[in-house]
Amino acid sequence: MFIVTGGSGFIGSAVVWKLNQVGVDDILIVDNLGRSEKWKNLVNRRYRDYVHKSVFLEQLCENKFGTIQAIVHMGACSSTTERNADYLMENNFHYSKALAEYAFKKGIRLIHASSAATYGGGEKGFSDDADGLKNLKPLNMYGYSKHLFDLWAVRNRYLDRLAGLKFFNVFGPNEYHKDDMCSVIYKAFHQIRQTGRIRLFKSGSEEYADGEQMRDFVYVKDCADLIWWLIETPNVNGIFNAGTGDARTWNSLAEAIFCAMKIPKRIEYTDMPESLRGRYQYFTRANMEKLAARGCPVGFMRLEDAVRDYIVNYLQETDPYL
Repeated sequence: MFIVTGGSGFIGSAVVWKLNQVGVDDILIVDNLGRSEKWKNLVNRRYRDYVHKSVFLEQLCENKFGTIQAIVHMGACSSTTERNADYLMENNFHYSKALAEYAFKKGIRLIHASSAATYGGGEKGFSDDADGLKNLKPLNMYGYSKHLFDLWAVRNRYLDRLAGLKFFNVFGPNEYHKDDMCSVIYKAFHQIRQTGRIRLFKSGSEEYADGEQMRDFVYVKDCADLIWWLIETPNVNGIFNAGTGDARTWNSLAEAIFCAMKIPKRIEYTDMPESLRGRYQYFTRANMEKLAARGCPVGFMRLEDAVRDYIVNYLQETDPYL
């Protein structure tokens, strides 16, 4: 059996999609569906069962799930604007610790979601070398909750027993339930349909012109391929960046969206919300040397190709789900 926490969420459901692609459907999905639309991410998927996250750890410790081949822990609150620090501590840090300790005790392969938000403003660079973790200063509580787990793994010498992934700006099918946390690609697609233009944040830094802020945009399908490779390669452990290694501007992203939709480019720049000021990353680019040195064969799609696939094969289709 494979367990995917957050299995009805964005990246989690893409992992289930990948497992189905390779012929695996003995999957336990752990999540909190609540009143969200996440359940729609499961309609096209094959899996054995669903368990609510509130009872999962107890049932896991009671050995109710039989032989477990791997746990892919994607479950977390991923909102970068979440202000309830106690909730993030419990949900993203303590829950992850408990799950990890069980996996280590039982010798189960564990793949864990960290985040590029742990890098803060990027002043310390974007190297996934574990020795530099102690120097990172996240800009928001979400990033800090993820950073705490990474530090805990280092402090307890667990890095040779898990694979942690620092996801950069992930976009793609099945993100639709994320509301304000959806990617700019998804938001822009609907903006263009309604108004014919894209709205981007103005820059609040003299170093970057409006729309020239840069991000490492990575397609969710590539992230799923990477996770499957890590499942199949249990001797590859540590904390790794999950990005393309290429930083692109918001303006170039907008151009790719207009091109995929075959609509003339029209960009409008708006003031950055007060809630993001002082917590905004102006530049991110994953250093992918460490993962490449471990022999990772996953080829990350060019931004233009990934955006085209997302828009043409999903957002413009009647069924936009993986």
